[in-house]
Amino acid sequence: MAEELILTREGYTKIEQEHEYLVSVRRKEVAERIKEAISYGDISENSEFDSAKNEQAELEERILKLENMMRNATVIEDDDINLEVANVGLTIKVKDLDFDEDIEFSIVGSSEIDPSKNLISNESPIGKELMGKRVGDIIEVTVPDGSVIKFEVLEIYKK
Repeated sequence: MAEELILTREGYTKIEQEHEYLVSVRRKEVAERIKEAISYGDISENSEFDSAKNEQAELEERILKLENMMRNATVIEDDDINLEVANVGLTIKVKDLDFDEDIEFSIVGSSEIDPSKNLISNESPIGKELMGKRVGDIIEVTVPDGSVIKFEVLEIYKK
């Protein structure tokens, strides 16, 4: 049984768009490359053909992965979001109690993460600890180096 994938509506839409592009555009481009490589003659020693066939295999693997993601996705809709508790689809403003600085994390599904934009997964150490917390709650997160970081939840909102 496939693992459930939690996504925001935006994340699901990005997956749908990538899938549509790969199926409608990239498949045709790769098929043309294969056709062109075959026209060069003997395919047993044709590096263009081998390269195009490898690209086709990678493309089909990505399409299948996206289809599985869409099939197993649970999309968090705006109407389903409770702004009282931290959850996927929300931004959580916290205070790092050790460094006395405010940080904002947006909790997203695991396929949507982008640490450079503070988009963290609900499955990450910080994301797991934040899930279900309310304003005023204190969390402790053990980071990979073994140290513990303390955060206070300051605000929960939808961006």
